[in-house]
Amino acid sequence: MAETGGHSPLVQFEIETFVPLNFGDLNISFTNSSLMMVITLVLISGFLILGMRRGAMVPGRWQCMVELSYEFVANLIRDTVGSEGRRYFPIIFTLFMFVLVGNLLGMIPYSFTFTSHIIVTFAMAAVVFIGVTILAVVKHGMHFFSFFVPPGSPLYMWPLLIPIEVISYLSRPISLSVRLFANMLAGHTLLKVIAGFVAVMGVAGVLPLALVVALTGLEILIAFLQAYVFAILTCLYINDALHLH
Repeated sequence: MAETGGHSPLVQFEIETFVPLNFGDLNISFTNSSLMMVITLVLISGFLILGMRRGAMVPGRWQCMVELSYEFVANLIRDTVGSEGRRYFPIIFTLFMFVLVGNLLGMIPYSFTFTSHIIVTFAMAAVVFIGVTILAVVKHGMHFFSFFVPPGSPLYMWPLLIPIEVISYLSRPISLSVRLFANMLAGHTLLKVIAGFVAVMGVAGVLPLALVVALTGLEILIAFLQAYVFAILTCLYINDALHLH
């Protein structure tokens, strides 16, 4: 929810180059999106390291927050994947915290929400998809392809069902990335549009102001919810890779 001036609501999503870098035809410039990702990583690292630096038997508030985050993701993995999912805790915890903190940072005025860009969310979803597919192939070998045959389906239905299952499987990174990107984009755009009415309407602007406050609370809730959805879908995909049907 960056600027609240008289600009287009989409101005807040524009990429700004801070340090131009080009490697041949490849643009690897350091941008506002890059900066927010670095800040996100620093904040997460600081939160975890400082919160656990003492490791007291009776945790303080900070350590309690770290342990709650850990337990939340650990319980999520245990409920969706089972005991086999413990080895995948680091990647799922990292994804959850990265998306959550990135979403929350985007709620700060004049900041930048990198999760509102499809290239970022698709890159994360593609890593999950490729990793899960490799995991399934390594674990099951050629038996992995039985995943595209619904159990109990008659042979004559396979020509219809198999293409549907393949398309459904290949659409996973698209649905995973678009869900996060679309929610962040729509929410921040709506806030920007309604905030624009506050100054224009004068005294009557108290009504859109109240709505902005309410929507801001809703957006914070959605920030948590989208991080949770991204994490739980990753868990479900890992569960499919480990157990197939």
